[in-house]
Amino acid sequence: MNLHYKMALELRQQLRLTQQLIMTPQLQMAIKLLQLSRLELMDTIRQELEENPALEELQEAPPKDQQTDQFEQQPADPGKTKEVTIEEKINDDIDWTNYLDEYNSPGRTGYERESKETPKYEAFIAQKESLSDHLLWQLLMTSPSPENKEIGSLIIGNLNKDGYLVTTTEAIADISGVSIEKVENVLVLMQTFEPTGVCSRDLRECLLIQIRHLGLENSHLENIITNHLKHLENKNYKAICSALNISIKDVVAAVEIIKTLEPKPGRQFSSEEPQYINPDIYVYKTENDFVIVLNDDGMPKLRVNSFYKNTILKEKKTSGKAKEYIQEKIRSAAWLIRSIHQRQKTIYKVMESILKFQRNFFEHGITHLKPMVLRDVAEDIGMHESTISRVTTNKYTHTPQGIFELKYFFNSSIKRFNGEAIASASVQEKIKRLIENEDPKKPYSDSKMADMLETDNIKIARRTVAKYREMLGLLSSNKRKQY
Repeated sequence: MNLHYKMALELRQQLRLTQQLIMTPQLQMAIKLLQLSRLELMDTIRQELEENPALEELQEAPPKDQQTDQFEQQPADPGKTKEVTIEEKINDDIDWTNYLDEYNSPGRTGYERESKETPKYEAFIAQKESLSDHLLWQLLMTSPSPENKEIGSLIIGNLNKDGYLVTTTEAIADISGVSIEKVENVLVLMQTFEPTGVCSRDLRECLLIQIRHLGLENSHLENIITNHLKHLENKNYKAICSALNISIKDVVAAVEIIKTLEPKPGRQFSSEEPQYINPDIYVYKTENDFVIVLNDDGMPKLRVNSFYKNTILKEKKTSGKAKEYIQEKIRSAAWLIRSIHQRQKTIYKVMESILKFQRNFFEHGITHLKPMVLRDVAEDIGMHESTISRVTTNKYTHTPQGIFELKYFFNSSIKRFNGEAIASASVQEKIKRLIENEDPKKPYSDSKMADMLETDNIKIARRTVAKYREMLGLLSSNKRKQY
């Protein structure tokens, strides 16, 4: 039996209503600008000014007191202004001989010593000298043989940023094709270079080179550095006394000398430049209130180029592609300007809300910081938490208590026995102050600080105290103890 199947194809139109989130270019730009830091925003604006001809920076007119008198004294009516022509004749009574003699004079022939100190040579150097250049210069000053120069260059090339040799003399000998003894000789020579302790293979060798350079050869001092660095790190002075059969006074004297040595000789040649924070917003204290001011210093004032606007409005002969291009650039410029204004407005509203929640912090300091989450500010100003997160990232505020990132004001809460919760940052500040005011000879243990915080109505475990202490970069009690 044969069966035949038929398939029917049918086209239908169906109306369906759906909701879909569409990221418009304007929304994408607003979100992007919102999460940029101040420096990143400045770079974005400069890039847009270079790429978009419809966007221009508004140049402020100079103050009237800086304008020259000749412009102020010009007639108001340009139609009556006399045309300037070059009709003036040179006077015949000018003594050109004296003029030329004075113009060509080489200046004072006498030499007067300046009372001011001569500026340092380093002030005229655009780039800071590197550790490699400094060592290579010292190596060349020794007039090395071509072989020693090659070995020295290999040693310099294998130093880390702290000035330590990160390879073995055997490896350098294999690369250069010389004996290990020759490499050792060059290395010993370079270990006498400045900064003292450079080209060392470990911390122990670095410290020994420095005390020998200072003429502090001492059997106890060398012995402590050579054999007891671990006890020194843990401040186990009693173990050192027992091993060397010396008094605690001698150990403490040796430790005081070691503290003056430099564990990272290459530190002074570091190429890392300090990063200075430029706040996005300022909070000033007035008589009875606080004032919020946005930082607009250096921020370009933008506008859409009038030439391109007039071209679109008046010119009818503009071709389709050219008109489309101009419209796109004008639209992009307008979106950027609007997004920057929205960014500044949002930052202001967030700071205003933070000030409302954390007023005690601005009045009295870190110990009065309250627990707060992003949801608190989001509900207060009617925005989403993700928006608040973007606004508070890489944004800084200048307050009467110092400069803080906006993220700093959002803290987890620590329970109290009685009363409202306290912010974790406030607890950290209390731990820091306890350590600052402790007796250096009898520092507080983590358990002791937990008990002291408990008397201040703060419920916190010993391990939490240890965690906060480590976050603050503070040592444990046995390492803080001073003899």
